[in-house]
Amino acid sequence: MSTSADVFVNGNGRAEHDHILRPRAVKQGNPAVLRTLSEEGLLSVDGSKAVANGNMSAQTSGRSTPIPEDAPPSAHSLSSARKQVKAESRRRLFPTIEYASRVSHFDRNSDYRDFQGFYILFWIALTIMAITTMLRNIKDTGYPMRVKIWQLFTVKVWELALADALMVATTAVSLPLHRLFRSSTGTMLGLRWQGGGMALQSLFQAVWFAFWVVVPFHQEWTWTAQVFLTLHTIVLLMKMHSYAFYNGHLSETEKRLRALDNPSTASKAPAYQYPLSGHKQVSEKREQTAAETLEVAQLREDLAIELISPLGSVSYPKNLTWSNYTDFLFCPTLCYELEYPRTGGIDWPQLGYKVLATFGVIFLLTITSEEFILPVLIESAARLENVESFSETALILAESISLLLFPFMVTFLLVFLVIFEYVLGAFAEITCFGDRHFYSDWWNSTDWLEFSREWNIPVHHFFRRHVYSASRPHIGRPMATLITFLISAIGHEIVMACITKKIRGYGFLAQMSQLPIVMLQRTKWVRGKRVLNNVCFWCSMILGLSGICSLYVLC
Repeated sequence: MSTSADVFVNGNGRAEHDHILRPRAVKQGNPAVLRTLSEEGLLSVDGSKAVANGNMSAQTSGRSTPIPEDAPPSAHSLSSARKQVKAESRRRLFPTIEYASRVSHFDRNSDYRDFQGFYILFWIALTIMAITTMLRNIKDTGYPMRVKIWQLFTVKVWELALADALMVATTAVSLPLHRLFRSSTGTMLGLRWQGGGMALQSLFQAVWFAFWVVVPFHQEWTWTAQVFLTLHTIVLLMKMHSYAFYNGHLSETEKRLRALDNPSTASKAPAYQYPLSGHKQVSEKREQTAAETLEVAQLREDLAIELISPLGSVSYPKNLTWSNYTDFLFCPTLCYELEYPRTGGIDWPQLGYKVLATFGVIFLLTITSEEFILPVLIESAARLENVESFSETALILAESISLLLFPFMVTFLLVFLVIFEYVLGAFAEITCFGDRHFYSDWWNSTDWLEFSREWNIPVHHFFRRHVYSASRPHIGRPMATLITFLISAIGHEIVMACITKKIRGYGFLAQMSQLPIVMLQRTKWVRGKRVLNNVCFWCSMILGLSGICSLYVLC
C-alpha cells in the first residue's frame, strides 16, 4: 500500500546524515482531485484523515509504492484503479488532439455509409438549375418555361386514360381462364394447365400484347402517351404471366396431392423444385430422400406445403378471387405470390410526399428535356440535312453526343428516382406492401450482370423466376442467360421504337453486347479491380444513353 509521504535519505550527500529520514517536499496537490480520490476510497488512511476547508493536509508524491507480487488481488485492483483515475483526471494546459489509425469516409476500406448530404445537394443543384432556366426563359421569351413538351401531355389525354383502363380490365381474363383450367369441365375439354391450358394462356397473352402495342401507332398518339402506354403494357404483361403460370403450377400441384388419396394409382415422382440462380436445384438431403425412399407421406407433405403461402395465412385455391387479383395489380411487384408482407396501415404524410415528389420529378424531367436535350437534337437534325460527307456526319453526331452527356445522366437519375423511389413507393403505401426493396446499390456495379440484378429488382425477380429458372433445366445455364438477355433486349427495342417511331436495333445491339463485356470483365486480368470496373460501367452508361438517343433520333 502507498503511504501519505514517501521518505528518502536527506543528507545532501553527507554520510553522517544518512540515518535521518525526512518527508520529501512535493508540489501542492489539486484539491478537487484529492477530494475525488478521498470520496472514492482510493487514498490511504493517513492521507484521508486530515481534510479541512476543502484542502488536504496530507500530501502524496504523485508516485505509488510498487505493489508486491504476492499481494492479494484486491490490492492489485486498487492500485490499477488508482492509476486509471489519476490518468483520467490529469488535465493539460494546452488542448490535446487524439490521433488514431483511421481512414477517410471515401476510402474503399471505410465502413461509413451515410451520404444523405450528397442526396440533399443533388436536389439543391437541380432546384438551382430549374430556377436559372426559368429566369433565362423569362429574359428571352417573357415566359418561365417553353411549351413544346408540356403541350404533348394534353393531347388526347382522355383517350389515353380510357384505353389504359380498358387494357387493365382485359388482363382479368386470366382469372376465369384459370378457373376453367382447374375445373372438371376444363379437364373434359383437354384444357388442364399441363395440357392445353398453358398453350391457350400463352396465345391470349401474345394477342393481347400485340394489340395494345399497335393501338398507340394506330391512334397516332404523341410519343409521351405512347411511351406511357407501352411501359404499362409491358408491366401488365409480366404481371399477367406471373399470375397465370404460378397458379397453373399450383393447380397441377393440387391435382397431384388429391391423386395421392389413392396411392396405388398416383404418381410417386418427387415434387419438382425450380432451380434458383446460383443454387443447386434441390438439396442433397431431399435428393437422397427422394432417391432412396420416395415415401408417400413425404411427397404429400411437400405438395401440401407448396399450396400454402410462406406466411401461412393463404392457401390455394382460396386465392382465386377478384379481390386478390385486383390487389396484385396494384401491388408494386411483378411476381405473384399467395400472400405478401404488409405494414400496419397507410402512412398518409408519406404517401402525400411521394405523390408530390412524383410530379416534382416529372416537372424536372420536362425542363431538362425541353431546355437541354430537345434544342440539341433539333439543331443537329437541321445541320445533318445539308451535309455531304461521312466525316461531317460523324462530327455532328460526336458533337451532339458530347452535348447530351450531362443532360442524359441527369435524366437517367431522375427516371430512376421517379419510378423506383416515388411511384413504386406510393403504390406500396396505398396497398400497405411491406417489402419495399425495389433497388440495391447499383451505382457500385462492376459489370452489367450486377447492374441488371440491382438496378430493377422487381424485373430481375421476374426474369429469374419465369425466364431463367424456367428454361435452365431444359437448355442449360449459358443458353438460359442468353434467352433472358434476348427477351430483355427485345423489350428495350420496343420502347425505343415507340419513342422514335423507328426500328433501328441500336438498343437491341447495345443490350446484347453486355454479355461479351461481362465475359471480358471476369477474366483474370480485370476481375477484382472494382474501381476500374465501376469507372468503366459509368462511362459506358453515360456514353451509351446519349449515343443511342442521338443515333435513333438523327439517323
